[in-house]
Amino acid sequence: MNFNPVTFVLSLLLPVAALAQAAVSGQAVELERGRQIYEQGVLSSGELKASRLGRDPVSGAQAACVNCHRRSGMGQVEGDIAVQPITGNFLFAARGDKRLATMDPHVGKNFNRTHEPYTDATLAAAINAGVSIQGRELSALMPRYSLNPSELKALTLYLRQLSAQWSPGVSATTIRFATVITPDVDPLRRKVLIDMMRTIFRQKNSSTVTQTQGRTRHHMVSAAEMILGTERNWSLDLWELQGAPATWGAQLEARYRSQPVFALLSGASNSTWQPVHDFCARERVPCWFPSVDAPATNQSPYVFYFSAGVALESAAMAHHLLSQKESPKRVVQIYRDGEVGRAAAQTLTHALSGSGIAVADQVLRSDLPAVDSLRLALSATMPEDVLMFWLRPDDVKALGAIVPVSTRSYFSGLLAKGERAPLSANWRAQSSLVYPYELPENRAKNLDNFHVWLHTGKLDLVDEAMQSEIFFALNFMTDTLAEMLDNVFRDYLVERAETMLSIREGIKSEQETRDRTALGRAGDLLKKYGASTMGESARIQISHQRGGADMSRGTTLYPHLSLAPDQRFASKGAYIVRFANESGPQLLAESSLIIP
Repeated sequence: MNFNPVTFVLSLLLPVAALAQAAVSGQAVELERGRQIYEQGVLSSGELKASRLGRDPVSGAQAACVNCHRRSGMGQVEGDIAVQPITGNFLFAARGDKRLATMDPHVGKNFNRTHEPYTDATLAAAINAGVSIQGRELSALMPRYSLNPSELKALTLYLRQLSAQWSPGVSATTIRFATVITPDVDPLRRKVLIDMMRTIFRQKNSSTVTQTQGRTRHHMVSAAEMILGTERNWSLDLWELQGAPATWGAQLEARYRSQPVFALLSGASNSTWQPVHDFCARERVPCWFPSVDAPATNQSPYVFYFSAGVALESAAMAHHLLSQKESPKRVVQIYRDGEVGRAAAQTLTHALSGSGIAVADQVLRSDLPAVDSLRLALSATMPEDVLMFWLRPDDVKALGAIVPVSTRSYFSGLLAKGERAPLSANWRAQSSLVYPYELPENRAKNLDNFHVWLHTGKLDLVDEAMQSEIFFALNFMTDTLAEMLDNVFRDYLVERAETMLSIREGIKSEQETRDRTALGRAGDLLKKYGASTMGESARIQISHQRGGADMSRGTTLYPHLSLAPDQRFASKGAYIVRFANESGPQLLAESSLIIP
């Protein structure tokens, strides 16, 4: 038999390769076991069990670590209770390796405290006996478990890799984002979105100082950001979808595989957002406040919306009708067939089911001119009907050629463009708007900084709702990432957004109120001493920011933004309003804020 050295060497290496593959496979199994314990409270032998506060034991999902330490493992603060980070970077870091979880001043110093690195043995004591690395008893709120050595090994392995590496799309100097634009967005709105995002990215990067750049900083950063060097440049990809919605998922997957991004930032659609929503849920990619009329119906922990869109309007409309002394006998909904119109009509029908109010739909025919299609739909209504129009401005304008047939009509403020809805005088007298925005007087104060920024950047105001949403989304992302320092993990971004939004809105509102007051005094000086005493930039700010010292409720066009764990719609209310005059944008509130 001939000796073949190549075959001989391969015969020696193959068992080694097989062993290595088996080790990798075995570690993957252990990691999955650890994840199930951490996130689901599931053991190989059954449910995870624990005791806490001397009360009845908890088990299963109620005993899972994720309930307190969150999906990222970065912990949280609830009132006076600080739940510490338990990722590998924090549990096992060397004493001199100072780790900071957040710069949020509301979490307190104890959240970022240092300790000796845990070992497998001391971590087991903390988990099973409730004894910290310092030998002190942990909080009574920390469950006491009874994990066996195999289960402890799996959980420890999972914790060592949890939030240990930056998420895809992140490097030491750059965070990559994408914005998604669906093909139904008209060219003007598409251009506005792209121009605004590129302008904000350029401004942000022009004053960002990374670890490898020497540059003059033009904005304030925290001491921790400066010392730790956690600032990063932002990079923007445009993901413009084509074709039918059924193909969008594959397009998104292909783009993501080609160039992963940390998050989808802003974005726009006039039809469905469901394929984008589903993509983000599958890939665990945060989707950060897109401008959409009909958000997806299934909730994902990774997708944030400003509001529920037309679904919020439907719920508010139902609440309004049911609160009347005499409810109508029938509501007729008039809309164009499409994702948004159908979603609005179906939601209102469902909300009124069982109420005794009949609901009928009239879908506009696409083969007829708008006026003829509207006239045909209205011919099927009676004067005593309440009409609910889910129409965009072109169709609203076409109504002007038709004499109203009902004594009461309502329009979607979101679709018709609120006070800018081109509603003719003969319709205004008997029509109201379901209005998901802050009332105009308060909203003007909330959007002071936004309008100053537009003016200073010489950007046109084309669509106040969408443009102010983009402005907020990017500013909120800036604030959230700055507060996260170097912990650039997607799950942590989601968790910090839930915690930060209400606090941030309060702080920003107070600051902008103080700014308006100060600029108001400056305006008095301008009147007294003349324009020559002040620069052009100051005059621009005064013209937009002059106002009283009353407290604004927020910084967006919405009544109030807030989030909590598992909440994904930041604005939760709407008004019923009507036009004050036969012409002009002035509105009068017919209801207080309705939170369905």
